[in-house]
Amino acid sequence: MRRPSAAPYPGIVLVIRSDLAAEIVAHARRDHPDEACGVIAGPEGSDRPERIIPMANAERSPTFYRFDSAEQLRVWREMDAADEVPVVIYHSHTATEAYPSRTDIGLAAEPDAHYVLVSTREQGTDELRSYRIIDGVVTEEPVEVIESYMFAHTGVDDVPDQG
Repeated sequence: MRRPSAAPYPGIVLVIRSDLAAEIVAHARRDHPDEACGVIAGPEGSDRPERIIPMANAERSPTFYRFDSAEQLRVWREMDAADEVPVVIYHSHTATEAYPSRTDIGLAAEPDAHYVLVSTREQGTDELRSYRIIDGVVTEEPVEVIESYMFAHTGVDDVPDQG
């Protein structure tokens, strides 16, 4: 089931926990000099990234990434069974800035996802940026890294149930 677009307009902020952002960067550094890739799943309709799923780069390339089709099918089925969606789709660039290439734009098949890129081109400096890519149009969005969703202003469904 496809969720309605939680944040279809430019200027929307990606709110992400610091541990998830750190895991993206660590995965990118681990796979360097090849590009790393993966997904962060979240509850359907929430736009809240919660569960990181590092994936294998089937290309094993420093300039291109592609999810393994069997792994992607398995991951998407697991998310569907858990009422989750790919809130974040991430990958790294090893020699260029963290901006979507034409190939990245062509691969962007999830209009509701935040596309996060990490540049590992300079040792010790990790550039992490987020984009919406809808119908080939790239819009950069701010990234707000927080410690906990408990006190973030990310929606009424983020408040824990009382009782």
